[in-house]
This record gives sequence, structure tokens and C-alpha cells, in this order.
Amino acid sequence: MTQPIGPVMLDLEGPELSNAEKRLLLEPAVGGVILFARNVEDAYQVRKLCSDIRRIRGDLLLAVDQEGGRVQRIKQGLTRLPAMARIGERYAQDPEEGRSLAIDAGWLLGMEMAACGLDISFAPVLDVDSGISSVIGDRSFSGDPEHVAQLGAAFVEGLHQAGMAAVGKHFPGHGGVAADSHVALPIDERSMEAIKQRDLVPFAQLASQLDGIMPAHVIYRAFDTRPAGFSPSWLGMLRESLGFKGCIFSDDLSMAGAHEAGEPRERAAAALAAGCDMLLVCNDRTAALEVVEASQGIANKRPAKLRYGRARPDLDALTALGRWRRTHARLEALADCPSPT
Repeated sequence: MTQPIGPVMLDLEGPELSNAEKRLLLEPAVGGVILFARNVEDAYQVRKLCSDIRRIRGDLLLAVDQEGGRVQRIKQGLTRLPAMARIGERYAQDPEEGRSLAIDAGWLLGMEMAACGLDISFAPVLDVDSGISSVIGDRSFSGDPEHVAQLGAAFVEGLHQAGMAAVGKHFPGHGGVAADSHVALPIDERSMEAIKQRDLVPFAQLASQLDGIMPAHVIYRAFDTRPAGFSPSWLGMLRESLGFKGCIFSDDLSMAGAHEAGEPRERAAAALAAGCDMLLVCNDRTAALEVVEASQGIANKRPAKLRYGRARPDLDALTALGRWRRTHARLEALADCPSPT
């Protein structure tokens, strides 16, 4: 039976646990850990770090951003994944080949992350590229919402074949704004109809297949004056209209786009009140401690259900799998291909 876990997912300072972090992970309000590049030396070191974390708390959800292209935290000892736009380009030329490649990419990512000891990668990106967002850009499969939906579904299928949960981001779509929510609060001025016809398409089609969704720190003024991750209206639509039953992760509450909601504990309270199940608080230990203190007594089963539930593949045994060898070669070749101009 799945036991509830605390709502806070926090980060670590380096490639090994400090004594202070070992104590912090024992706090009941902590439910997960996300790794960044500073926590990574290579795949084997990540596996050891995950093992060390689980010795302290076996119920924690361990996550990473390993999308491919420029967002790839673990580089040494694993496949170099192409930006998802490269798969989108293949799909535009040959839909059958592109979809097959997306399935295999999801499977390989899931197998490699599981072998490192992780439960989830925050993927796939389901934003539709509009050519104006530098923070999204080639992280998106395509500028065509139907292509994003088809390739996103294929990628999710591959992750599930590997036994890994899929977390789509950034609901209802970050691709239509130029500002980067890491450093600013983007405001999307388009009509609700325009958003529905474009950005919402992948999320609407994949809501029943995704295990988790991360909303954007973006205001869509035609629907709500609050960023989506703090909006009961947006997250209510996700649950009620789209029928999503999985885990809702806040995007990092330390990002500039989240500061609209106030101080750290106020951001946490607003995100939980809006409908988020798990709160990411990264790159600001003081804020994380404040949110942990404010979140005592809160627990949820939804994040716990995303933990990897199979026997984990062995890192050294992956190369013995024919599917891994074939997919590894295809993806690394694609990663080396320059983007067509």
C-alpha cells in the first residue's frame, strides 16, 4: 500500500550529502530530492548518491531534469540525448520513424535514469515552440501542437515501457511568451481561444496518460491574473475539464516567476491551495527550510505513486541490451546533427 509523503522536494549542495542534509532529509515534510548539475560527476556517482539518500529515507521521490539537448544534468556515462526538436524534425519528414524514435528515446531515458537510482525525470516537455521563447526553443518537439501531442504520447509510451512515470511540463504552455520565468514573470496576453487551439492541445490529449504535470510560472491574463501554478482556476481545469488524476508539481518556487505569490511560505501555501501536490524549492536553502517548517503535517499519496516500482536495471548491463545499443547509437548520432536553418 502506498504511504503518503511530505510535499517538499528540495535540492542538495554538492555531489555528496552533508551532515546537515542528512538531518534535513529526515524531516517528515520532505518528500523528495531533485538533482542538478552540481550534484553530478558521472552516472556511477549519481547511483551512489541516490543509494546514500535511500539509506536515510527509502520513501523519498528522487528526480532530475534530463530532457536532452541543453537540459541534461547527467552527461558522463550515459547517452548524449538530442534536443527533442531533432526528433520533431525527423517526425515532420517521416512520422512513423519519428514516432518510433520518440518511443525509444523515452524508453532509453527511463532505463538510464532507473539504473542511476532515480525515480523520475521531469519529461517530456509539452510546450509548443512559437519561435519567441529562448528558454523553451528546441526543448520543444515542434511548433505544431499536433506533432507535440503525438511525439509526447510516444515518449510517454517509451517511459512507461521502462517502468518510469512521465511528468509533462509546463502546463498550459510556456512557448508563447518571450520572458524566462527563471528570471522574470512572463505574461501571456493571448486570448483563451488561441491558447486552447495551440498550447493546450498536447496537455488535453495526454492528460490521461501522464503521471505528473508541472504548471508554468506564467500569467495567462485572459483566464486568470495569477501564474498557472498558483491558480485554482488553471489547476481546477486540469483536474476537472481535462480529467488529470496524477501528481501536480509546482515549478521551482525560488524562480523569479514565483515571487508574485509572496515570501517562501506564502508561495508554498498558495501553490498547495491552488492544487499542487508537491512543491519544488531549489537553489535557496533558507527558503527550503522555511517551507519545510511551514509544511509539517502535510502529506500526499500522489507523489509517492511515482516512485520507480520495478527491479532497477544495472548500469553495467545496459550495453548488453540490443534495444539500448540501437537506440543509443541513433540518439547520439542525432545529437551530433546540426539544426537545419
